[in-house]
Amino acid sequence: MGEPALIFTDARGFAAALPAGGALLGLDLGTKTIGTANCDAGWRFASNGSTITRAKWGRDRELLGEIIRQRQIKGIVLGLPLNMDGSEGPRAQSSRAYARNCAEAFGLPVLLWDERWSTQSAEAAMIGQDMSRAKRAAAIDSHAAAVILQGAIDRLAGGIL
Repeated sequence: MGEPALIFTDARGFAAALPAGGALLGLDLGTKTIGTANCDAGWRFASNGSTITRAKWGRDRELLGEIIRQRQIKGIVLGLPLNMDGSEGPRAQSSRAYARNCAEAFGLPVLLWDERWSTQSAEAAMIGQDMSRAKRAAAIDSHAAAVILQGAIDRLAGGIL
């Protein structure tokens, strides 16, 4: 069974669902938290946002819905945690289910984006900024969401579809 019409695994289909562009929301889905990031409508720069403590879907939906309304979000980029060999495990299936929930709840296109190196990349950048271990721990999820979103918008805006 394929993904619903609003869920994409390729940048080309996602871009086609957003013909006028628009601000995007990046999500790094963890078991306890959700890191958020957003970008401008021109898909140039991703900025880390807040970290949401996960709860039941109803509360997550409410908090994400508020971000979507405030930032006038037109699409969602959700990290897909693939195994290093590219296969999918239980965490990837959980992300796919979350993508379905988001697409249904918000009526927005959702791009599932390979996040294999996002956390390591975010942590390296924060270490490069001489951020303390405690501050890194508090911010890692939102920084990882920004890495995920930046990778996607680089592909989208660069036309390398």
